Amino acid sequence: MATGWAGDGAVQEQIDATVSDAIARARSRLPRGESLAHCEECDAPIPEARRRAMPGVRLCVPCQEAQDAEQAAFSGYNRRGSKDSQLR
Repeated sequence: MATGWAGDGAVQEQIDATVSDAIARARSRLPRGESLAHCEECDAPIPEARRRAMPGVRLCVPCQEAQDAEQAAFSGYNRRGSKDSQLR
């Protein structure tokens, strides 16, 4: 059943589009190419095991954790939102 001017399934389409955008954004941030031997932030050596596990890695673990924490603080997503809140 549609509400207002929205067509049937409009809310689900909006949710699906939001999820698809988030997946595309996450995939675009994955490292690509040749891994570096030393961190580009602090010049610490990057272990061979990390370079094999994550092709294209450019940061050591501590610098990567700091970058991930910074990005999480500015993600802009309302993670508390539910389908019910989008219906209002």
